[in-house]
Amino acid sequence: MRAQDVLPDHINAGEFNGVTVRKGTVGAFLANARTLQAKDSSEEARAEARADIIDGLPGVVALGVLDIFEIKDTALRELVAQHLPD
Repeated sequence: MRAQDVLPDHINAGEFNGVTVRKGTVGAFLANARTLQAKDSSEEARAEARADIIDGLPGVVALGVLDIFEIKDTALRELVAQHLPD
């Protein structure tokens, strides 16, 4: 399966397991995780990345990302665990 088979170019969101997920959700999660891991990230950038990770978590969960991949970074793993949707 290719990306366009999941969400074609003209579609920006889809419903997965009852959750509307925007295109780019997984990419944003990864970019924010990198911001948290970067030694040169400001505290403001880290706070924004944490908030964005929490906001996007329902989509990440609905897509099953955490069923397939284990988060190696301890701080990120704990942040995600604290905010997993019910």
